[in-house]
Amino acid sequence: MVFAAIVIAVVLWLVACAPGDAAQSPGYVSGDGTVTEWAVGERGEPVELTGTSFEDEPVDVADFRGQAVLLNTWYAACPPCRAEAPDLVAADERDDVQVIGINSRDDAATALAFDRTFSVGYPSIDDGDGKATAQLQGLVSINAVPTSLILDAEGRVAARIVGSVEPSTLTALLDAAASSAVASGGAAPDAEAAG
Repeated sequence: MVFAAIVIAVVLWLVACAPGDAAQSPGYVSGDGTVTEWAVGERGEPVELTGTSFEDEPVDVADFRGQAVLLNTWYAACPPCRAEAPDLVAADERDDVQVIGINSRDDAATALAFDRTFSVGYPSIDDGDGKATAQLQGLVSINAVPTSLILDAEGRVAARIVGSVEPSTLTALLDAAASSAVASGGAAPDAEAAG
């Protein structure tokens, strides 16, 4: 009787946490790719986000003002995170974009193995303590992995993607975010601050 109750509880938990494709890893909460954009005049204050990378280096979003910043929540066993990794690597190669990962599930060895597998050169904040995610609360809702936040060149939230993003949509959102500060009289993208 107790064993049956445990089995039912585990099955219900897996169903609740992994809707959709049965090939998804347990604990994966799917996003539907919904994109929300904010007009330049409707964006709030610049995002303040700091943390430490898996290489034990400090990461501060403010260091990348003048570029669009793509903040991406991810973990190594997340199927859409793996699928979109090459697109994020390509985005980070742009001079006007900096990608920063936020990973609250993996240990350093797992996260760094993922980086090697997908040739990731951008930093990921080790968010095992949840402090980075907590810094984003109240600004936007992060309720699925992956979730990407695109900050404009002034550091304000320009767009949010809940779930994986199509490459053409990602490019359009990054183009708009990188140019929005210039259009509103803000700082021009810094071509020397490589992503």
